[in-house]
Amino acid sequence: MMMTTMLTTTTTATPATVRAGARRGARARTVADGAMRAVRRVVRVGAVGVFDGDDARDVVSAMHADVANADDAEEEALHVQDDIESMLAVLPSDVRDAVATHAHRDHLLEIVLDLGRAPEARFLGDLGSQYLRDSPVEECELLAAAEAVGEFGGDNRAGIEGTLHRISCIRNRRGRIVGMTCRVGRAVTGHVDMIRDILPSGESVLFLGRPGVGKTTVIREMARVLSDELHKRVVIIDTSNEIGGDGDVPHPAIGGARRMQVPDPSLQHRVMIEAVENHMPEIIIVDEIGTEAEALACRTIAERGVQLIGTAHGQLLENLIKNPTLTDLVGGIQTVTLGDDEARARGCQKSIMERQGPPTFPILIEMHERNMWVAHNVAESVDDVLSGHRPVVQLRTRDSKNEVSIHRTVYDMDVSVGASNISHTLGAMGGIIAPTTTIRNSTDDSVDDPYAWAANIGRVPDKDLNMIENDFQKKKRGKKTRVNASRTR
Repeated sequence: MMMTTMLTTTTTATPATVRAGARRGARARTVADGAMRAVRRVVRVGAVGVFDGDDARDVVSAMHADVANADDAEEEALHVQDDIESMLAVLPSDVRDAVATHAHRDHLLEIVLDLGRAPEARFLGDLGSQYLRDSPVEECELLAAAEAVGEFGGDNRAGIEGTLHRISCIRNRRGRIVGMTCRVGRAVTGHVDMIRDILPSGESVLFLGRPGVGKTTVIREMARVLSDELHKRVVIIDTSNEIGGDGDVPHPAIGGARRMQVPDPSLQHRVMIEAVENHMPEIIIVDEIGTEAEALACRTIAERGVQLIGTAHGQLLENLIKNPTLTDLVGGIQTVTLGDDEARARGCQKSIMERQGPPTFPILIEMHERNMWVAHNVAESVDDVLSGHRPVVQLRTRDSKNEVSIHRTVYDMDVSVGASNISHTLGAMGGIIAPTTTIRNSTDDSVDDPYAWAANIGRVPDKDLNMIENDFQKKKRGKKTRVNASRTR
């Protein structure tokens, strides 16, 4: 019988002594030895995990660190460069002045210009949106802005040369521009500290998150760190010029990484294969994987030994599992029919869902907020979800002092979104999973019961046994009926 033990620790550690544990069998190594030595910050590691004998169910890595003086660590603050003046030059003069003097200019997310409506500024976080003037946008203002931007591509996107800003347009049925979204592009340094220990591992990483959560910002900085600090050959597949900016010369934010532009969004998968065949990259970075052809190209690249860094839209790992277009990124799903003895031993139905093969991306990061990420070991998490269990994950958060905390915890949606007392559906078998823990300002010392499953042993009905029992009862009733009939005669 498999023995399970619960480990609960709270340790203050220095990154210089962090080492990665090796996996048994064919499981992928996720963090290289000494990867955190390059990180100049304090990492507080809080662990609440489940370990099965020799085979530890760690998600990204079992981190072991010595205790040192926290005062010797250096804090790395986030540095933001937005070059917003270049985007303001495209806007009408009164809108430009309103944005330039706005109190929350540093938190500006995008400016929306819709024909017949007042121009609107939208901000990050809870700041919401605000109209910049009372009069509506006129068609001549949209045409002037479009002329200042230049030609829009097949995806109705354009950029400002030398910047990271993205201008998207909305057209009517006749092709005329009736709306524009001017999104601010920022080069942010410091976000990569959330996963700096993963970078030297050589494992492919997929970022999952809703639009606007910062996926592109993170992979842009990863390109710089991998090329300049780790001296890797990095090639970026920049479909909409959102990673490296508009123009033939890429933005300095990507460092020494090379950038390949895509003539049409539908050809992204071809450019990905071309990059591998022609330019010998060690790492390929691609944004917004969204089609089956792109998912197949990712698998082809991974099988050739090239590391992948990619992003996809979605909030949860379960979104990819249930998405038939992108499910191959996490290994694919297939239906398996078990024998009677195996189904009885597992206490499940004879037809179950299982992972089809190794995942294209061994590591998946759910970006719920800019400072709260959930890291999955994809193979183990997918297997646990399909079997109706909850995987063990790493919850990575950053506080106001720019210190990153890593907590090993049982995956539960109220932990991922930071809400308490909320239940969510998880797993291919359905069902509601109750909250197991709550995020607080202090270290979470709650313990999830790893033996809860044992309470259901013996309660799972045995279909074969029930069938035999029913047949026996029917035969017994039939025998009594014949006996009573003979007596009446």
